[in-house]
Amino acid sequence: MSTEEIEIILQVIVAICLGGVIGIERELSKKPAGIRTHMFVAGAASLVVALSSIMFTTFNDQHSNVQSDPIRIIEAIIVGISFIGAGTVLKSEKDHNVYYLTTAASILFAAAIGITVGLGRPLMAVALTVIVVLVNLAVGNLEHKYLGKSRKETDNVHPD
Repeated sequence: MSTEEIEIILQVIVAICLGGVIGIERELSKKPAGIRTHMFVAGAASLVVALSSIMFTTFNDQHSNVQSDPIRIIEAIIVGISFIGAGTVLKSEKDHNVYYLTTAASILFAAAIGITVGLGRPLMAVALTVIVVLVNLAVGNLEHKYLGKSRKETDNVHPD
């Protein structure tokens, strides 16, 4: 196993752990996507970003006219993860509310944290993970205290 492969594996492990931190908060809040989902999303995003540099090197060695566009890799991750996030959203026909948008957003953010790790910025990813967890906890508590929303209601959007 090469040094580059070991580095990628370590990046994925870091991303998985950070995604797990976000997932723990979602799990404790009894939301539909919890620890494993957030771990896999962050880890997969990190892996795809890290592998993109290997793919470019490999294809560039074989075909001299291959061009790299790292934005496309990130766009593909975001589109793919958006489908997973959309799968967590629930629209109630009974009360016409939309539930679990915050969980869908946290899944997207877990992917962004994975991308950050995959780009070699683990300290930034750690800071962002802490911010996400603090926002989920603090804003949820503020909504409960000042808006009278229960913890279940803090993850939904009421139609106008």
